[in-house]
Amino acid sequence: MSGDSCVRTNSGRRRFLQTALSSAFVGVAAGAGLELAAPTTLNAQSNMTPDAALQELVAGNERFAANQLKSVEHDLTVLKERTVDKQEPFAAVLSCADSRVPVELIFDQTIGHIFVTRVAGNLVTPEIIGSLEYGVAVLGVEVLIVLGHSACGAVKAAMKADAVPGQISSLYPHLRQAVEQSGGDVGKAIAANAKIQADLLRTSSPVIRDAVKSGKLRVESGVYDLGSGKVTLS
Repeated sequence: MSGDSCVRTNSGRRRFLQTALSSAFVGVAAGAGLELAAPTTLNAQSNMTPDAALQELVAGNERFAANQLKSVEHDLTVLKERTVDKQEPFAAVLSCADSRVPVELIFDQTIGHIFVTRVAGNLVTPEIIGSLEYGVAVLGVEVLIVLGHSACGAVKAAMKADAVPGQISSLYPHLRQAVEQSGGDVGKAIAANAKIQADLLRTSSPVIRDAVKSGKLRVESGVYDLGSGKVTLS
């Protein structure tokens, strides 16, 4: 596929996502009885700035990589009691569905701290954006990270583009642009995909875009290394 074709494909995804989300998210929220305040009027639930929220995740990952977790010291009974009626996460993460990527553990956080969405290949879809818009518009998260990981099976499969059972191949089109930017290097494809999906979040969702523009939210991308336990932001 040519570079121009990639641009057209990505632009088409943005238009599709914008159209689908403008009606679907509002309709689902109304049907669920949710009262959505404008994101620009919300105060962050944790009272962190977006920069401070990102730094907390970075510091938590450093503790995880050094095997010095603090989150395990929390009283889980008390935490569960406090989160029965409400949730107040300070961060949201879009990660791969891979079982080797336990998001809260990676960032040394506990119950109620991170709003997590997961799908193979950490892909942006209308459903994923709708979920993350809830995290931004209603819960007031201050940072959103798209988290890829080393040895991602979805990216590897998309690079090979072999015949696979069921609907697994439906992931391939979403990953094609990253594959074409990689020069055949799996690591580069994984990092490129995280960046591409983060950009789609910034541009496809008015809720996320406006929160970023107003300084209430940071959208970042990164890659988790399965071996070292470290997250490298990009």
